[in-house]
Formats: sequence, C-alpha cells, structure tokens
Amino acid sequence: MKRIGTLTILTVLFVCLLGPISEAKPKKKKSSGKKSSITCPGTLNDINDCPLTGCGPSLDPHLNKQKNIASLEGEPAPMTIQQMRKLPDPVPSFKIGDTREKLEALGEGKKIVVVANALAVRKGSAESCNCKLTAAVDTDNHIVLVDRVLRIKPGEAARDTLTRREENSITAEFAPRARLLSQNLARTNLLPLISFNGVQKVRVTGILMFDSEHSLGHHLKRHNNWEIHPVLAMDYCPRGKKCTADSDENWVKLGEQP
Repeated sequence: MKRIGTLTILTVLFVCLLGPISEAKPKKKKSSGKKSSITCPGTLNDINDCPLTGCGPSLDPHLNKQKNIASLEGEPAPMTIQQMRKLPDPVPSFKIGDTREKLEALGEGKKIVVVANALAVRKGSAESCNCKLTAAVDTDNHIVLVDRVLRIKPGEAARDTLTRREENSITAEFAPRARLLSQNLARTNLLPLISFNGVQKVRVTGILMFDSEHSLGHHLKRHNNWEIHPVLAMDYCPRGKKCTADSDENWVKLGEQP
C-alpha cells in the first residue's frame, strides 16, 4: 500500500508541474487570406454601372477599390523605376483580402511621377475590378515600362525586345475610370509612338499600387508587382528632342501633336 501511495503522490506532482496534456494549446495555422463574392448589378451597361469593389464570385474588394481610383489631388512625388523595383514583393505578412494599411506604409496610394521607356501597350480584358466588362473603354491597358534602352550590338535587331526586358519591367495601366476624366489616356494614342521605333520615352503621373493578386497568386513575367495604377496623366518625348525628369521642356501631352 505504501508503494502505491508513493507512486500516486509522484504522479500528482508531475502533472501539477507540467500541466494536463489536454490543455496544451495547438499551434495556429497561418492564414493564406481569402477573396470575397460580390453580386454584379442587374444593370451593367458600362463602367459607370460597376461598383468600386468590382463584382464577381472571387475577388479582393480592397485591391479593386485601389485600382478604381479616378483622380488624386496634389503634386506628384518623383520616383524611378529602380526605386519601384526595390519595394518589397511579396510584402511580409500581407495576405490577399487584407485591408491595405501595411501597403500604405510602403507608399501605396501616393501620387508619383516616373520617367521611363514604354516598350508595349496591351489591350485589356475582362477583370473583376471592371465587373468583367469587355468593351475597350471599360477595360485597362497594360503598359510595359523600363528604365533605360538597351544598346544595340552589331548584328542585333534594332528593336528593344520585350523578351529581354519584361522580367525587370514595371507595369503602368490606363484604367477606365481615370480615362473618363482624361480621354487621351488611350492605347490608340501610345501604340503608334512605340511602333515607330520599338520604344517611346514617357513621363507617367499616377498612383503607386501593389498588385497583391499577381504577387500572391496569378504570377506574371516580372519579379516585382508594384505598378503605376491608374495612370492619371502621360506625356511623351518627341523624336529628336531632349526631355528630362526635372523639367517640363519638350514634353508633349499624350494624344497631342508636338
């Protein structure tokens, strides 16, 4: 009996010191974030009928609201392609569907102006931010921007090819709501300038935005997903002219003749 009593006392002391096994707290699983479902309006003729959140069965309403900003007051802050590429991507602990405070701390939402070289401008497609509308005026145009033009070596083609440059490029986008205020922001105005020699120097004013959907899910052919989205204004540098980031001299508004 004494032996049993001693064993019982030791067992009780052991449990008291370590705590009951059943009370051990399980490790929390990290959330990968989630998207929302927003029903589209019954009447959806054009972008004016589309809510700022966009609509569809699987979307990030906070990202879509950022994409759907139409204008922003104040003077833009100068920024370079290199500075945009150095921003963190992915952003630590940020998940799809999160509110955007962590991104705002890095600069998202501020008005910037960037001088770069446009290599391509692509047609948009149906997206949740635009309520899956497909008309040209209701979709984005995607512009591929790089910081410098490659030197052409003997025997190489004269074009500054996308295949060599797109991975390190930055995207800017003409968005339909901003286009309602500045109709010159159109693919048809920029494409002929690029087509002339494969590249066009531009000055882009717009809003700094982190495309979290591409960074955390649908990856594109580039290592950085910070964008100028939407573009609020664009100027181009005519052939044979010198245009610099710190001067308005020689810059021409997109859609106008020099």
